Amino acid sequence: MNATATPITDSQSPEAIVADMGRRARTAAKTLATMSSADKAAALKQAAAAIRADADAIKQANATDMENGEAKGLTPAMLDRLKLDDDRIEGIAAGVAAVAGLEDPVGTVVSTSERPNGLKMQRVRVPIGVIGIIYESRPNVTADAGALCAMSGNAAILRGGSEAIESNRAVHKALVKGLTEGGMPADAVQLVPTTDRAAVGAMLTSAGVIDLIVPRGGKSLVARVQDEAKVPVLAHLDGINHTFIDKDAKPEMARDIVVNAKMRRTGVCGALETLLIDRAYPDPAPLIAALSESGCEVRGDADAQKLGANIAAANDEDWDTEYLEPIVSVKFVDGLEGAMAHIAQHSSGHTDAIVTENKDTADKFLAAVDSAIVMWNASSQFADGGEFGLGAEIGISTGRLHARGPVALEGLTTYKWVVHGTGQTRP
Repeated sequence: MNATATPITDSQSPEAIVADMGRRARTAAKTLATMSSADKAAALKQAAAAIRADADAIKQANATDMENGEAKGLTPAMLDRLKLDDDRIEGIAAGVAAVAGLEDPVGTVVSTSERPNGLKMQRVRVPIGVIGIIYESRPNVTADAGALCAMSGNAAILRGGSEAIESNRAVHKALVKGLTEGGMPADAVQLVPTTDRAAVGAMLTSAGVIDLIVPRGGKSLVARVQDEAKVPVLAHLDGINHTFIDKDAKPEMARDIVVNAKMRRTGVCGALETLLIDRAYPDPAPLIAALSESGCEVRGDADAQKLGANIAAANDEDWDTEYLEPIVSVKFVDGLEGAMAHIAQHSSGHTDAIVTENKDTADKFLAAVDSAIVMWNASSQFADGGEFGLGAEIGISTGRLHARGPVALEGLTTYKWVVHGTGQTRP
């Protein structure tokens, strides 16, 4: 196994860089596919230790990105996603270590059957191969995606945003150092070295080189990926998430969930963006007051505006906006049917929640709302692979094929048919 990756020269075009990385990733993927679960886990534990050991270097690199980001006028939400401190770096390392402790899906027998002619059929989980991840702002994705791909037997080609280039390089350096010390090929997790946007286009058109593209970022990035990709895409759309307060909701629970869903971290994809309130809910004013008191700007329809002088008028665009800031839109609806109609029209299919003590109402909501994650009496901030017991996540898929919701190890595998015979020939 190679201890160091082959250097890439500055003279290479983005297309040549991606093609070269793809060839080396394919070779690394063949090695990863044959590694035992124990060996992969040991390498990831080494990687977690290396990230902890390099924490100061990672913080120094991140400080450069933060300074540049502020100078470029990045939004508070983007800066929050970009920032790394001791706690977040420890979280990154702990996430890598957690992946090492997960059950390896590779080699799992999904199903077994025997045909009348005696042929024994098995569906067995195998790695997808080479996975390209295109992401913005969040340096933790460098480690999360790399760890998940490595543990599931896939080689990864990572292309982070230019705003996080120094942080990504520092995290990647530490990750690969640990992986190679643990016996993995250095080319198992590669980081595209150029910030040239043409590299994204090269990845998207690399059919036969990259097997799957996973975009993690804003609406414009995902739209570009879906428009240009010649490679299969595991889509992660924006999180226009709703929480519906039913007439039978407990007031204290409703207040706590709404404030947490919006304000715990406003820059995450699971944050509440639109609050829907049943017109029959008896006391909505405390919900609005709690949001305002927590520092949230409230934009509402005509009914919501009656509840406070500081509530701005919501326009049509607000219902289709992922704020990722302390801003929430509020709309009153006619019961469950009104809530579901609004969600059907405006939800991005990420995470939608209901707060109610009426089980029948909740069951109807959970069955009818067609989002990747639906919740009953819980904050949408739980929309996270770690909170689902999956360890780190590579993203939350809002599509309907292959994998949906938080995508972790199993979502990064496919399967093949293994057939055992005793000399059968087909008549």
